[in-house]
Amino acid sequence: MTGLAFIYRNLLRRLFFVVQAIVLINVTGANAQESPENATPTDSYQELEWTDLLPDADLQALLNPPDFLNDIADGSEEDILDSRLQSEFNGLGDSAFSKALTSTDVVPDYDGKAIRLPGFIVPLAYNSDREVTEFFLVPFFGACIHYPPPPPNQIIHASYPEGFELMSIYDPFWLSGTLSVAIVSNEVATAAYTVTVDKLEIYEEGAF
Repeated sequence: MTGLAFIYRNLLRRLFFVVQAIVLINVTGANAQESPENATPTDSYQELEWTDLLPDADLQALLNPPDFLNDIADGSEEDILDSRLQSEFNGLGDSAFSKALTSTDVVPDYDGKAIRLPGFIVPLAYNSDREVTEFFLVPFFGACIHYPPPPPNQIIHASYPEGFELMSIYDPFWLSGTLSVAIVSNEVATAAYTVTVDKLEIYEEGAF
């Protein structure tokens, strides 16, 4: 069983890897799905990386995890969710790292900004045609599904009333729209940002 230490130790590793890899993929224009009424040229958006959405204090805390996480080898006997390991996590208390894992602190400069950001779709609601009308955008595949949710300031909530067909949750997207600072919580996760979607562009199947 994948240990709690392994999951959290690799959360940031995945975040940085996905951001670095995804920007190298060519956007397939023929597969772009967009809202024609709100479509805007790509160069009018400020292109962000996920770490841009982290306040500096949270970023520094996540880059400096507790020593015991680094001391546990991946796949080792200690890398399991047992009472000792759980006790160590509980012992983090009000540490900066513990707070950063659930932080809703945001970067207010991005409130109301037109942004473009790569990520993966976590569907939350569908219309009668089985098109996605509400979703979370997250920095790596499996977030909120196979892995614990990222910190709320690494999740963006989006409503898309016109709906779009999501062929596979493995597909990464470019999302363009206007970012807002707002807390949205449900049974899946909590997001510290929301976005008014102008355009979604899906990458070529199999490229990621």
